[in-house]
Amino acid sequence: MIVFGHGSTVESANEAVREVAMAMARSGGYELLETAFLEGGKPSLADAARSLVARGASRLIVLPYFLTLGMHLKRDLPVLVDLVRGELGVPVDVAPPLDGHPALAQILLARASEAIGAV
Repeated sequence: MIVFGHGSTVESANEAVREVAMAMARSGGYELLETAFLEGGKPSLADAARSLVARGASRLIVLPYFLTLGMHLKRDLPVLVDLVRGELGVPVDVAPPLDGHPALAQILLARASEAIGAV
């Protein structure tokens, strides 16, 4: 499993994605999990995929850490996934972005409550 984020030149932003991915791995019991970034962070999708296959993965699932199906997911990710499939010869599936998941409304409610309480 690969949690795939945009990436940033601000390393703390990349580390935040890694921390969420590791929490998800622990909660879900996913031993074969890597984070990857489109730009500004390491590893790349291909490097993360190579690492997982070297550790025994025979199928990869890419979980986009993106809110919506924007240009990076419509244009860039399919190209990267095709390259990984071609190089490694393993099936690669891509989950939908976070948009549309019912938990997002709950997250916004929680953030609103925090902001109201901070005023």
